[in-house]
Amino acid sequence: MPPMLSKSVFLVNPYAKDEHEGDTMTISLRLIGCCLLLAACPVLAAADEQAVLRKAVTLYASFDEGLKADFGGGDLTFSTRFNHPTEKGKFVVEKGIAGKAFRIAKGKGVRGGAMECVDVLPRNGRIFFPGKGNLAFKKGGWGGSVSVWIKTDPDKLLKTRFCDPIQIAQKGANDGGIWFDFNDAKPRDMRMGAFPAVPVGKKGISEDDPKAPMVWVKGVGFKAADWHHVVLAWKNFDTGKPDALATLYVDGKRVGDVKGRAIGMEWDVDRTGIYVAVNYIGLLDELAVFDRALTAEDVARLHKAPGLLAPLKKKAR
Repeated sequence: MPPMLSKSVFLVNPYAKDEHEGDTMTISLRLIGCCLLLAACPVLAAADEQAVLRKAVTLYASFDEGLKADFGGGDLTFSTRFNHPTEKGKFVVEKGIAGKAFRIAKGKGVRGGAMECVDVLPRNGRIFFPGKGNLAFKKGGWGGSVSVWIKTDPDKLLKTRFCDPIQIAQKGANDGGIWFDFNDAKPRDMRMGAFPAVPVGKKGISEDDPKAPMVWVKGVGFKAADWHHVVLAWKNFDTGKPDALATLYVDGKRVGDVKGRAIGMEWDVDRTGIYVAVNYIGLLDELAVFDRALTAEDVARLHKAPGLLAPLKKKAR
């Protein structure tokens, strides 16, 4: 038989005690516990970050079961705005969605169901969620974000010159509005606009002006078979200072910014709408509005996990 090994061979004697070092067994267990805790830290940190991100949501629509929002601080149902039939410049608003241009496509979303947009509404009709309670607008300075997934071919499916999958405005897209659209170029471009409110009696800046507050993605080339993630993030709106920043992200990557200027929306939030799928044909899913500008890390997290906000369906505000 080989000789018995003495305890002195072990680097750590689990039963030894030292008045300065304490119980070695206890220390070993503590070390193991620390290692396990360190291993769990990334998971715990990720869970905390997800919780923080969900807490920033002011409106969320999964479009899994119906044409409505699942969570928000205001009205969660759509309304429809049409041009007034006889009075130019005025509108008629109806509760709910008129017509059959929109429906739920179960199981066809980037996660679960999706909103399927199959036609354009008559009389320049457009659907919207009311801004009151669903937007973080605050006079004196505020920020926010919109995240949405879209699946379309803007060069083949769209029926009108312009299409705004998302537009938030009171008076108009170029008069206190933030949005992204597909324009009438061939092939179509994708653009983000962050236009300040136009003072009464003044003329607003044109989209064709090289100084217009816009980000362009030339010939975006989206195809009908592919989902794409689009995020608009902004901060320092309505501060009265040239410190506003609006950023466009596509598929988790920052595309460009509007910065170094004053951007005041000056909304009456009671009359402001979160317009969705304006003249849009295709699928739209996982719409979320936030009360702050998302970081690049936030955007990457949403892009990698399209269902990250789904737990909000179980909550109510």
